[in-house]
Amino acid sequence: MEPNVLLESLIDEAGMSRAGLAGHVNRAGRARGLSLRYEHTAVSRWLKGQRPRGQVPDLICEVLGGRLGRPVVLDDIGMGVVSGGGYGSGHGTGDVPAGASLSGFVERATALWRSDEQQRPHLATVPAVTGTTAVMPVWEWENPPEDTDVSRPGPGRVSAADIETLRSARDHYEQMYRKAGGIATRPRIVRFLNAEAAPLLRGGYSDALGRRLHRATAALVAMAGVCAYDSDAHGLAQRYFHQALRLAKSSGDRALGGYVIALLVTQSLFLGDHRRSIAFAEAALRAAGDHITPALAADLHAMQAKAYARLGDAASARACIRRAEAQAGRIHTGREPDETGYVQPGLVDVQVAEALLSLGDLPAAREHAASAVRAPAHDRGRVHRLAMLSHIELLQGEPDRAAGTAAEMAERARGMESQRLRDRLRQVRRELAESGCADAVQTAGLIDGALRVPL
Repeated sequence: MEPNVLLESLIDEAGMSRAGLAGHVNRAGRARGLSLRYEHTAVSRWLKGQRPRGQVPDLICEVLGGRLGRPVVLDDIGMGVVSGGGYGSGHGTGDVPAGASLSGFVERATALWRSDEQQRPHLATVPAVTGTTAVMPVWEWENPPEDTDVSRPGPGRVSAADIETLRSARDHYEQMYRKAGGIATRPRIVRFLNAEAAPLLRGGYSDALGRRLHRATAALVAMAGVCAYDSDAHGLAQRYFHQALRLAKSSGDRALGGYVIALLVTQSLFLGDHRRSIAFAEAALRAAGDHITPALAADLHAMQAKAYARLGDAASARACIRRAEAQAGRIHTGREPDETGYVQPGLVDVQVAEALLSLGDLPAAREHAASAVRAPAHDRGRVHRLAMLSHIELLQGEPDRAAGTAAEMAERARGMESQRLRDRLRQVRRELAESGCADAVQTAGLIDGALRVPL
């Protein structure tokens, strides 16, 4: 079972306690001739993912709908029926049922945002879904039907200036993420999504303006997912990526969808699902087609190379490296969308270095890692590049040089709150300490100082 954030969000919106909801459900049941004796403990179980039997889910909808003054259906409370006759455990955590309407999607998405802003503790630990549930959002993005009309009547009209505000916010939070890390940045993005993006999605707009709105919101939601990933909240990150992918589809921007899938590829690689990484990257390259930019294509091919290398398929890994390097040579920064700005000079080099390292080709990996470090990069990217170079220098028996590289890495990481960077620091620190070299041990102590401050 997974936590039901949809039900939790509606209870909060209705201003009801758990005991209050239980009492109202009991009274609504009596009106139908049912003898119910639910207490707050039962509601707690529902919020943990348990689905009550019989007519009780309908009674919950009736009670909440009456309090909120609008119809509430089973899907709205995370208890809808999905294909195959089962109940969707993903619905309660912000995932979207197959074929769900855009208006239904908006309610589910914003329910997740509200729960995240309220820092519901279960969201940080909810696991990433696997199997068919993980693959379906990508399949649905790639295949028909398309959204023929995303226009919406609403209480307020969305303007072009509103959309520009969303775009500016994405750029602002991306820079904050690069400088301060995802742990510090995510609460700010989520607060903005609730305060600014959610009312706009519920507003009124034409089809053309609506597609621009969905695109701008998708980019923001994807950034929230990046920050959740950086915080080690992988189930939450995946749900944000799936939401961003649905918004990318309704925006009609295939390249944006490819970018979101690249984020899912990154996460799959980290979680060790290398075959899914390869399949997702192939889907992005195939479905985005001519709309894909050289920067995104280079990153997707480089990540495929890493996945193949970790599976021991050297021929496929080297073929993907060649494709990645060819695409990297075609990158023109001024022609790339904002979202692919992360593919800076040297990024493909460090990705290729990781692939070559998995293949056991240390000299070539060292060459690419050194090239990546020489290229200009923001501090966050430089930390990862320096960590990779330090690791390879240690493997090649150069602990003194590795210590110097690691010292610069630790200095660059100051002020960032990122679980991913902290993982890299710990790994390098452990390797330095094991080397026994005096300079390396001294640098390990420097990293200890950086790790001493809790996130």
